[in-house]
Amino acid sequence: MGWFMVRNSIVQFQLFHTGIASKLQPSQLLSILLESQMDEPDFNKVGSGRSQESGHSRASSVGGGRFEYFGWVYHLGVNKIGHEYCHLRFLFIRGKYVMMYKRDPHENPGIRPIRKGVVGPTLMIEELGRRKVNNGGGGGDIYVLRFYNRLDEAKKGEIACATAGEAQKWMEAFDQAKQQAEFELSRGGSARNKLNSDDEIDLDGHRPRARHYARGLKRLIKIGEGPESLLRQSSNLAADIGRDGYFEDDVGDAVEAYEWKCVRTVNGVRIFQDVADSDRGKGVIVKAVGVIDASADTAFEVLMNLERHQRYEWDMLTGDLEMVDSCNGHYDVVYGIFSPMYLSRWESKRDFIFSRQWFRGQDGTYTILQSPAVHKKKPQRSGYRRTKINPSTWEVRNLNTFMDTDTARCLVTQMVEIRSVGWWKWKKNRFSKFEKSVPYALLCQVAGLKEYIAANPSLKLKSAASVIQSKISQVSVSSGESEADGIHDEFYDAMSADSSSSDEESDTEIGNKDVKVKLKNVAWAITSLALKRTLSDANKELDPKAAPFKIDPSQFHGSLRKARDDADTDCWTSPSGMGFMIRGKTYLKDSSKVTGGDPLLKLIAVDWFKVDKSIDRIALHPKCLMQSEAGKKLPFVLVVNLQVPATPNYSLVLYYASDRPVNPNSLLAKFVDGSDMFRNARFKLIPSIVDGYWMVKRAVGSKACLLGKAVSCKYLRQDNFLEIDVDIGSSSVARSIIGLVLGYVTSIVVDLAILIEAREEAELPEYILGTVRLNRLKIDSAVHLEA
Repeated sequence: MGWFMVRNSIVQFQLFHTGIASKLQPSQLLSILLESQMDEPDFNKVGSGRSQESGHSRASSVGGGRFEYFGWVYHLGVNKIGHEYCHLRFLFIRGKYVMMYKRDPHENPGIRPIRKGVVGPTLMIEELGRRKVNNGGGGGDIYVLRFYNRLDEAKKGEIACATAGEAQKWMEAFDQAKQQAEFELSRGGSARNKLNSDDEIDLDGHRPRARHYARGLKRLIKIGEGPESLLRQSSNLAADIGRDGYFEDDVGDAVEAYEWKCVRTVNGVRIFQDVADSDRGKGVIVKAVGVIDASADTAFEVLMNLERHQRYEWDMLTGDLEMVDSCNGHYDVVYGIFSPMYLSRWESKRDFIFSRQWFRGQDGTYTILQSPAVHKKKPQRSGYRRTKINPSTWEVRNLNTFMDTDTARCLVTQMVEIRSVGWWKWKKNRFSKFEKSVPYALLCQVAGLKEYIAANPSLKLKSAASVIQSKISQVSVSSGESEADGIHDEFYDAMSADSSSSDEESDTEIGNKDVKVKLKNVAWAITSLALKRTLSDANKELDPKAAPFKIDPSQFHGSLRKARDDADTDCWTSPSGMGFMIRGKTYLKDSSKVTGGDPLLKLIAVDWFKVDKSIDRIALHPKCLMQSEAGKKLPFVLVVNLQVPATPNYSLVLYYASDRPVNPNSLLAKFVDGSDMFRNARFKLIPSIVDGYWMVKRAVGSKACLLGKAVSCKYLRQDNFLEIDVDIGSSSVARSIIGLVLGYVTSIVVDLAILIEAREEAELPEYILGTVRLNRLKIDSAVHLEA
């Protein structure tokens, strides 16, 4: 089967399970050298392996190992004369090594990479969102990833993909490579010395380096060595990817107050009304829900496409659209016109402006927020009546399908805010003209989208490039040592290095004939409260032999005061975990989740600081609670420093204390005293907007988020505390969401729960480390803190 083409870009990953070979010295991983005089690894072995094993579609069930990802991406940059370029390139990730080619090395054995480098522990990846290109990208929208060194952001580079889903998979690939580098750094030693000690090279027809490379692999590698996160991968791709945190389950992880009632069906699309708190006198929230036989990537691309002829086929209201401004890759402003003749006979033409803000969750769910807007480039237009489009949101998420079917399906939900007067008039009088209104036309977009995609099967073929292959390799070991001989550049150095003009000339597309295995989300189930972990179970995380320490709340005071009652504002309190869903005892078997219990740690204080510049290691600040005599006496304190990007910056510091030391044999101890790699893979936060504007609720969501995967986290383990500095500004998506939240912060109530993700049977069921409720904070109440 040939490669599926997506805007002349093919993004196909291949996942191999082989052995783990490398034990490089830290200096080899961290070195940043020039790209010259580097020899590429031999890909003849890879090419022959593919031809011999094209029938395999699963990984070997024998001990897992090093990942290999490869596929087509766009390489973005600026050449020597200052012109921007966007060229199709073949990217190959093997372990922690990255090579970039002009052509597929499997189809062109012996081809040399034009760029190559090492993924080091300091590599950071940021999703920049959508960007329009006019050259190599075919004049459409692409999704950009930025690479940089967190120690020196001048070292950077960019690649782009055809869809947001493909960009997410590349982020996961680089994250695996980074974990490999961190694992080898923690192991230390020199694998290269072992490799060089092998002098027996006798492979006819290959270069000396290739013979040395292949022979050394056979001697050095043992199946089953590797990082903990890689060993947990099994041959069942659908089951384990969800457990590793990127593809979570289908419903939220916080209990929401919505109560939806189906009030009408339109062409197979259900229309619901939120009947909870229906007497509040505000706008009515309604939604249209439909199942579409296509992937979430496909539906999202159609929704975001402004091309007129395509929108005419499914969107009766907002067909004539044009981009007014694009503020960043996740936010833009759109202008549109429509003729109300299809809704009413006598009214003049109308125009409107609205903003779109979108982001993709760690579970692959897309969220689009649409709000009325104004823009100086589009003043009032003669002959048109300016109208406001109802605030609305789109949510597009993949549905679970059986592994033996190749049919992708997604659930599309559109929520619209409608004036309560018009809605109740329509409900009471079935002969009212609600069907002739703008809100009704908006709700019918889901039905139009469903029919349009069903009538255009070519759209589904385009999205089929976002797949992962898994095979058994003939070479049962890794190529890490040989590649270390030739690759010393960090990846962002290789990306930003100058190259000749011939290197940056675009080439034609290449085919692929292998069998594909699609990733499926893990099935989701909610079971009874009988499986809930009790507080005594969670207490096993603390030392049972130690005498409890009496925590006196009167000795601990932060700059943000504790709430006096539920009606209090600009304050905090610590709710129970009943409002959050966590992994139950049988999660590994049936994906069941249960409501949380009481938090293990006690929230003793909250600081709300205003800072000129984000402050790390805030627990060491003289004005911090941890520097007080009372704070130093506590057995253990978890300090969470949420760094909020704004002008000026803010820090919300949460102090969670235990009454006993941490049990050294517990999961909490592994987290507290473990590596940053382990912490990033396990530290989880569940958000929930308890009360507030409905669009803010949709933006924040209620899905658990692995913070170490979403934003940059730094850790400080010292004395009796562990501090986690969460840089929310390190992600453009997080910046956009927090910017929206800050606009409504004085009118919303936010609940947060933090926990350590459980992935092994012995770690289940999960327990909640701590919770906090922030009740209608005031920006001005933040206390200024000098650095």
